[in-house]
Amino acid sequence: MSEMITVGDAIARTLEQYQVEAIYGVISIHNLPIADAVGQRGNIRFVPARGEAGSVTMADAHGRFSGLGVALTSTGAGAGNAVGALVEAMNACTPLLHLTGQVEKAWLDADTGFIHETRDQLTFLKASSKRAYRISNTNQAIAILHKAIQDAQTPPCGPVSVEIPIDIQGAKIPLSLVTAPVKPASVPAVDTGMVDALWAQLKQAKQPLLWLGGGALGSAEAVKKLADAGITVISSTHARGVLPDDHRASLRAFHNSPSVEALIAQCDFTLVAGSRLRSNETRSWTLELPSPRVQIDIDPAAASRNYLMDSTLIADCSALLGALAKKVQGREWGNAQWDMQVQQAVGQAEQGLREQCGAYAKLNDAIEKALPKDGLLVRDITVSGSLWGSRLFRANGPLLNIHSLAGAIGMGLPMAIGTAIANPQRRVVGLVGDGGLSLNLGELATLAQEKANVTLLIMNDGGYGVMRGIQDKYFGGRQYYNELHTPDFTLLAQAIGLQAWSVERAEDFDAVMTEALAMPGPSVVEVRMGQIGALKFAGPPQKTLY
Repeated sequence: MSEMITVGDAIARTLEQYQVEAIYGVISIHNLPIADAVGQRGNIRFVPARGEAGSVTMADAHGRFSGLGVALTSTGAGAGNAVGALVEAMNACTPLLHLTGQVEKAWLDADTGFIHETRDQLTFLKASSKRAYRISNTNQAIAILHKAIQDAQTPPCGPVSVEIPIDIQGAKIPLSLVTAPVKPASVPAVDTGMVDALWAQLKQAKQPLLWLGGGALGSAEAVKKLADAGITVISSTHARGVLPDDHRASLRAFHNSPSVEALIAQCDFTLVAGSRLRSNETRSWTLELPSPRVQIDIDPAAASRNYLMDSTLIADCSALLGALAKKVQGREWGNAQWDMQVQQAVGQAEQGLREQCGAYAKLNDAIEKALPKDGLLVRDITVSGSLWGSRLFRANGPLLNIHSLAGAIGMGLPMAIGTAIANPQRRVVGLVGDGGLSLNLGELATLAQEKANVTLLIMNDGGYGVMRGIQDKYFGGRQYYNELHTPDFTLLAQAIGLQAWSVERAEDFDAVMTEALAMPGPSVVEVRMGQIGALKFAGPPQKTLY
């Protein structure tokens, strides 16, 4: 007879088989059998976050690099705390497994007031995840876990939640039920007829435009070949660096810049690869995209989602762009004059952004100088992140500029921690505002405890700077509820045991960032913007607020 082990032990063994490096979580009476098994086995690093939102956000960041992030939360209010982070992972299409405990089977959905019980947890998990499962059969626990991981890793990827009642976590099952990992559902091979048809269209264009989204993150080699052939490339902020910023054909992410828009208007074909063409990058879909328009997306439901397309090709971006790149050898678009126009348009856009950033352009440059080439910028939703962090800061490879796609504040710090743990040999700068940081302030202790290789850059302007800009522009300058009482973050960081600096002069950016980034482990730099000067940002360019 097979050895008997607990379901919690079986889950730990299964995650090991998927080569999970870290689990991010908050332990609770309703998930301890899983946590206990992970601890006893000692093969997976457990990162104790200070809140469920932080744990799932850390796992999200880790999953963007490793191919599977794992978070463990409690049930009821604990699972509810994770919802916002799950929404972000959905937006980013991150392969993420969210394990949540549950009350005993006998009390599920009974509305008895059992501790940690909530009326219909599965429904809100389904609403905020790609899929959600409840394990109701002890012997099927690992089978469902395999299915959940497969769902999370099958494009379009996303977070998958699994509820596991505590009595099932502690129940014994045969070791033989711990079976081998399953692979993601296979992506259909690229149809040669589809490639030929796209090539026939593309070669007729005088100056095509390639718009890259998150679905093209794995397409760097193919995109470079297409760009080398003279196809002009622009990217979403999520896809920045798929084509390095310094490539002659790159418009970077300057889609809301007048000089770049004028250049786009001269193109005669648009190929959209794995992008939602989000509202904040298209002026709420009023940006004119050249016709004809062809879209590549693995998700059939994406067809003409925001712009009417002449055709939609349901395919994996990497595979299709790779096949297309093989066709372009010997074919070239554009010329030296066009290349010059591209560089002029980008140069004008960057110059305008630098003028808008004022003294803080020096901070961008100081970080760029001090951060190694493989260093990572992780940015929260903040004025600095929206201005110099999103477009001015260099991106010469994919996933070098990580941010919250859902637009929620508060994710910068935990996202930086997860990024650093997933990339232990690389340096991370976490860019946050005082308002956003307050949502997950407790994760400063996680940063210290885990000794993550993060320099946290806190842009302290005493409130919600983005809201000030929006209220100024759209509400006649009336300012309400955006002033926040903030601590002395430098003293707070030091109290937690972190090395910290405060900066009150732009002239000190170089020296401080050089020193902070040269120091191994975690550190904090607080920029006191009240002394240096305000930044103005009124939200993404659009005609009206709503």
